[in-house]
Amino acid sequence: MNGMLSTIRLGVERGWIEYKILLRDPQSLVWIVIMFGIFLTVLWFQRGVELNGVSLALLTLPSLLGVQIASSGFNDVASQLAFDREDGTLFRAKALPRGISSYFIARVVMIILTSVMYLLILLIPSLLIVPGLVDTISFTDIFTMAWLLVLGLLATAPFGATIGAIVKSSGAGWGMTLLPLVVLTAASGIFYPITALAGWIQVVAQVFPVYWLGLGARSVLAPESAAAMELTGSWRTTETILVLLAWSIVGLIIVPRVLRKMARRTSGSEMQATRDRIMQRGY
Repeated sequence: MNGMLSTIRLGVERGWIEYKILLRDPQSLVWIVIMFGIFLTVLWFQRGVELNGVSLALLTLPSLLGVQIASSGFNDVASQLAFDREDGTLFRAKALPRGISSYFIARVVMIILTSVMYLLILLIPSLLIVPGLVDTISFTDIFTMAWLLVLGLLATAPFGATIGAIVKSSGAGWGMTLLPLVVLTAASGIFYPITALAGWIQVVAQVFPVYWLGLGARSVLAPESAAAMELTGSWRTTETILVLLAWSIVGLIIVPRVLRKMARRTSGSEMQATRDRIMQRGY
């Protein structure tokens, strides 16, 4: 028991340290400001446009939140895993007792902290920009958004971890997750009613967590009347929990095994070859 608690403590501390490093990295901060500046600008220009009596910005905001959660699980995890393998972090972690487990906990802590930060950066200014948002959101909605965030990250991170374990570089990890994320986003109807798509696409989309992330985010922020545009005319909260929970359980089973397999095949000679390749290319 003491060993397990020590592993959790080390993982949490490591995740917190990495989060503080992120906040001190000028390049990361500039990227965050640009990305969310674009999102908020889009909402600003949509604030005066109405669709069926509802502000278009109020319908777009949950879509942005859902995609942001999925992107954190897909892209951030894949690129970070590949980067940690390149610079030897994973190689050093496997040499320590329970090193892989504490590394996995640190990844979970890091992704939750950054995702909460992203949601606050997007939500707080939106309270001033998006018409009707202040009247729509409640404490129950905040609780719903909290479990949606946790389940959404646990459900999507296994995709990123699996790809991050396969690719040879951090750049490839980001690129390899971008395409499936774009395809799943397009098929899930996050930015438009999924009823406009073919029936078989609707069925396939409901297998993956991206659709349920969008539906869950809309159930929190969109007005109740918007549920009429959904497949069953309702928010299907129970189904959202069950599907995301199922993917989360699959992830908790698969990810530690993927990390251990990735660490076992990472040798000192392979890491040196990767460093030589990076030095030759200059990146």
